[in-house]
Amino acid sequence: MSSVLKTKDLQVVHRLNPMSLTFQSGSLIAIIGPNGSGKSTFLQAISGLLSYDGEVIWNGFNLNDIPVYQRAQQLAWVGPEPNFQFPFTVQEVLRMGRFARGEDSHNLEPYLKDMDLVSLADRPITQISTGEKQRTLLARAMVTQAPIQCWDEPLSSLDIRHQLEILMKARAMADAGATILISLHDLRVAHCMDQVVLLDQGNLIACGSPAQVLTPALLRQVFGVLSRESMGLVLELPPK
Repeated sequence: MSSVLKTKDLQVVHRLNPMSLTFQSGSLIAIIGPNGSGKSTFLQAISGLLSYDGEVIWNGFNLNDIPVYQRAQQLAWVGPEPNFQFPFTVQEVLRMGRFARGEDSHNLEPYLKDMDLVSLADRPITQISTGEKQRTLLARAMVTQAPIQCWDEPLSSLDIRHQLEILMKARAMADAGATILISLHDLRVAHCMDQVVLLDQGNLIACGSPAQVLTPALLRQVFGVLSRESMGLVLELPPK
């Protein structure tokens, strides 16, 4: 696998202390940490949505040297709080994901189907639920076909079935070569990722495989909780 995203001494004053990280293509990466640990700040900085010091490198190029229209082709962002002021239809919102590529005829049907939005395609986005808005934003990010995807708490407003479907879709995208960074609070989900980044109070505490990061010692240090592996409720999607 090749390196697709790097940070060198990345920092945001008063919010994120210097950290250097490397992410490979075809990977699912969990960004975890307590409230206020810097997860959103980190994702916004590497996405070019927030001023930072240090370097962010996409596919070998410094982010500051990449024109804005090219950035939109390379990275897709999904925020944690969907907020729409104008009554675009769900289908129109998805279509916006192709603007950076100058296309308006891209087939949206597979994305509407994957995110369970077919029946809502012509509904104004201001008239659907928070979870449905979140699925719409995720579908728009997927429509971009950007090789880097940054999703900030994408599962927080979704029911369990849609969470599982989105995680399965994210895995399929990673298997096809995309690099997907997802901030999470559910450590059970983080346990299924390829790489885990653990933050606390703006500091990088650990980065590695789930087995390396989700240890009882680190979880107690950062979250103040005890952890152990045991049998529990396992939820899966039924075969289609």
